[in-house]
Amino acid sequence: MRTLPDLPDGPPVQLRAVQRHQLRPGPRRRSYKATADGQPVGSSFFGQSSFGTHALVSERDLAKVPEWVAPDDEYLLGPLGCGVQTGAGAILNVLRPGPTDSLVISGTGAVGLSGLLAAAAAGVGTIIAVDIIPERLALARDLGATHVIDGNEEDQVEQIHDLTGGGATHAFDTTGVAPVLTRLVDGLAWGGNLGIVGAAPGMTLDLLPVMQLGRRVQGIVEGNSVPRVFIPQLLELRRQGRFPLEKLVTTYPFAELEQAIAATNAGEAVKAVLVH
Repeated sequence: MRTLPDLPDGPPVQLRAVQRHQLRPGPRRRSYKATADGQPVGSSFFGQSSFGTHALVSERDLAKVPEWVAPDDEYLLGPLGCGVQTGAGAILNVLRPGPTDSLVISGTGAVGLSGLLAAAAAGVGTIIAVDIIPERLALARDLGATHVIDGNEEDQVEQIHDLTGGGATHAFDTTGVAPVLTRLVDGLAWGGNLGIVGAAPGMTLDLLPVMQLGRRVQGIVEGNSVPRVFIPQLLELRRQGRFPLEKLVTTYPFAELEQAIAATNAGEAVKAVLVH
């Protein structure tokens, strides 16, 4: 039986200060990392500055990279701090499906496929990927999905029930699309768990199917992880050959920023990484 690196015990991390300190730029922030003439410099959105050659970060936000990480692999470190730990953490830290469980992942972008890699590393018995891009579904199979479903098909709920023998024990949504969430709830078994990492203001979800069958819907932020603990764990899984993150990443010179954005929007690149 394959084992995972030791994960934190107890309740998942509550990121109560994330909105206040990381996501809200401007006067709502209580402090700034840099000032000039008493005025804040930059908004430091999400605690960092995208596209910069240098960055100021809080010491508590740093994750130490193991010494055995090769310089040629350093391009993989950037995605770990956001999308990768969000997807992998949702599976390993929050939902925690096991070998006898079934998991449906809706959306096979960087977050969804990171969750899929984590599920495969954990030995989840049935992993179903749902998307509308055929190439992404093919990649999902290559990364460990046992089944794939075309998100354009009308009978997705029926397919989930057929593939899982009556409903999935776990589901993970990365789309933030209300009809998709509704289908995932309907595809859950009695007592099944749905984790979500995105939602739009004013979005609604019918809670009657949740209540009647004892299902649960849980919001997840950044994989509910402690980055300085979880990121080295993901790197260790990759060193063992069980978390092939490199299959998700495409690098672009910084001068090709527009091409990287276009490739991402077209679904050609899962996780575009700019290199200087």
